Order: sequence, then C-alpha cells, then structure tokens
Amino acid sequence: MDSTGADLIKGIPLITGADLLAQYRYLGLGFSLYVNCDDPANDNPTQTDLGIKSHLYAVTE
Repeated sequence: MDSTGADLIKGIPLITGADLLAQYRYLGLGFSLYVNCDDPANDNPTQTDLGIKSHLYAVTE
C-alpha cells in the first residue's frame, strides 16, 4: 500500500515461466515472484492446487 492506503499491486495473473513482478520493477521492491507447477501437464496453477501441486516462489535479488 502507498501512504494513502491504496493498493500498489493487485490481481497479478499466476503465469509460469516469467517474473510476475517484472512490470513493477520501477517500484524497487527488491524481489521477484515466480510460480511453478509440479505437473508438466499443467501450464498454470488452478484455484485448487496452489500450494499443493503448484508453488509461488519469492526470489531476492
């Protein structure tokens, strides 16, 4: 949130193979987010398998 309480980032699609925060680099967050699926048949996580068969990773730079 910014100083007025407004959200800075919200509703990021969970897409594998890309830094989810790349378009927000100008904010200087100091980390990246990546999502990965354990099952190669699944391209992207679903609402029911995040944390079970797919995972969100924070990578510090």
